[in-house]
Amino acid sequence: MSILNVKHLSVCFHKKNGDVFQAVKDVSFELKHGEILGIVGESGSGKSVTALSILRLLPYPKATHSKESSIKFNNQELLNVSENELRQIRGGKIGFIFQEPMSSLNPLHKIGKQIAETIILHQGVSYKTAMQKALKLLIMVGIKNARQRLKAFPHELSGGQRQRVMIAMAIANHPDILIADEPTTALDVTIQRQIIELLIKLKQQLNMSIIFISHDLQVIKKIADRVCVMKDGKILETGTVKDIFLNPQNSYTKTLIESHNILNIKNKESKNNILKIKNLKVWYPLKKNFWGKCLEYVKAVNDISLELNSGQTLGIVGESGSGKSTLGHAIVGLNKYHGDIFVNNQNIRSISSQQRAFVQIVFQDPYNSLNPRMNIEEIVREGLDIHHPELNSEEKLNRVIDVLKEVGLKESDLNKYPHEFSGGQRQRIAIARALILKPQLLILDEPTSALDVTIQAQVLKLLQNIQQERHLTYIFISHDMNAIKTMSDKIAVMKDGKIVELGTREEIFNHPKQEYTQNLIAAAI
Repeated sequence: MSILNVKHLSVCFHKKNGDVFQAVKDVSFELKHGEILGIVGESGSGKSVTALSILRLLPYPKATHSKESSIKFNNQELLNVSENELRQIRGGKIGFIFQEPMSSLNPLHKIGKQIAETIILHQGVSYKTAMQKALKLLIMVGIKNARQRLKAFPHELSGGQRQRVMIAMAIANHPDILIADEPTTALDVTIQRQIIELLIKLKQQLNMSIIFISHDLQVIKKIADRVCVMKDGKILETGTVKDIFLNPQNSYTKTLIESHNILNIKNKESKNNILKIKNLKVWYPLKKNFWGKCLEYVKAVNDISLELNSGQTLGIVGESGSGKSTLGHAIVGLNKYHGDIFVNNQNIRSISSQQRAFVQIVFQDPYNSLNPRMNIEEIVREGLDIHHPELNSEEKLNRVIDVLKEVGLKESDLNKYPHEFSGGQRQRIAIARALILKPQLLILDEPTSALDVTIQAQVLKLLQNIQQERHLTYIFISHDMNAIKTMSDKIAVMKDGKIVELGTREEIFNHPKQEYTQNLIAAAI
């Protein structure tokens, strides 16, 4: 029996200039009692707009529904109920977990008060009783030291803990339906696994139905009973998890599945050493005494030594805070450090900044790493202006055009600005900016983590092709074990600022020695 029926749902957004954008187009699906329904699709597919429509959380009147649109919860039409009735349903009978917990939690209030607020609103109990229930909820969602955490502010919690708090708030009033909108997207793979296991456990304990929204079909595979695949505001395919993965009917669904099956390329190992790190430390002062002497440090990178031969890819993997990005930034000269870093047998302390051009970096976020006030020609050419002032304007322009074509962009893109490009295109621009100086060593710091799965696959294939053509050496930093497996010849596993395991791709994935490595791999499967 169905608890929720969505029929012919359409959503339009009306702009100030009179234009109308249709975000959702004639979407129909049902949610059964005790079922987990996965809705999967890339950015802009309409999945979140569909979910927000269920509780009428869209920016009305800018957003409108067609006359045929219908959303029935227990046979009650939600698009027509009064605001008072809707308030009882929101957070009461239907709970909602938003994508980014740091933006959803009030930074000025302790989490106990925030959980208690929704309990008081819907159950009418005293503040003391609500706080007792909030404590039980924190224990239920697996928060350690729950009594102390009641008094914590959101910024004092980790990403996984904040997401557990959001779940506690969403289930506080024992809802019939829980809507989880990308609840694991910003989390490490091991925390992601914990959240998925928690939601499955809570579903069974509370006899809930769940709508789980994600851009990652592999995550949907782990949690859902049935799947709806969305693209361009439409549902293209619906079926059980088994049917979708074993016998997909739509070409787009097949593309999503195949995006996780990129071939691993084995690079030829050279005997030429390109990178040698000795006893590298990056410590940040945490606490000082009255005279300014440091008493405590954050040991972001703590006594690391490793070597890398040219032409290979070293994958550096670990959870947030493990020190992997700090290590990459130190190699390229963006962090102060103690110890020694040798590139081509030269200590980078003893060479000029112009000579350092043979080490370049591509950053994680293509939206923040490009200057919005510069056009693409200026962004990509900037490195030439600094390192090759001997080149004339025409020579620089030709090099910019050549490298843009190499990463799959066009000459006509030269005068455009970053906001005119998609996330995947922006990352191609960032790669072009790094490549134009003809580096020998390229550090890739989470280069695909902000991208949809099909775009991730395109960027990884591009990087593989460039590496083969240019004989480049990569340091590929990621928390995504699947991306690490695709790209790496050797892998360094980092935890708490140290390398806890180092080996070839085959050694790490087939015969991991450390329990931490085993957990990372298990969480990714």
